[in-house]
Amino acid sequence: MLLRKTLKPGDLGYVIYLHGMLYAREYALDHTFEGDVVQRMGEFMKSFDGEKDLFAIAEDAEGNIVGSIAINGHADNTAQLRWFLLHPSARGAGLGKQLLQEAIDFCKERKFKSVFLWTISELTTAAHLYREAGFELTWENTREFWGGMRTEQRYDLILK
Repeated sequence: MLLRKTLKPGDLGYVIYLHGMLYAREYALDHTFEGDVVQRMGEFMKSFDGEKDLFAIAEDAEGNIVGSIAINGHADNTAQLRWFLLHPSARGAGLGKQLLQEAIDFCKERKFKSVFLWTISELTTAAHLYREAGFELTWENTREFWGGMRTEQRYDLILK
């Protein structure tokens, strides 16, 4: 697997596609989820600053995108972990841990005091990785969004 931190034309569109397609298939999220990804990723990229932001892409040996992770640095010295995703073909080989560690290391190098993320309770494998990396569940709320009743969750990691 190759992990790159520079974007090529088409990367964002493909990562958005993977989010929409995989989360619809695996978690029954509807088109409004993909719309939210488009909007939020667009806002993130318009203000992207390589000093405080990261967008990493994982590729397989053939150059296919099989994963992504991003860090959005905030003015209050916190960072948000976003768009952490692995294609099914890349799961189970440690790539998720590698991507997550890359993001955490980026935050430590930038001396952020903490990292937080938003997720939904259905993403149990990702939640396991978050907890294993030291994140703690700090908030949750069940409501209707993205085509069904979902439990939104926030995880936080205090950096040393």
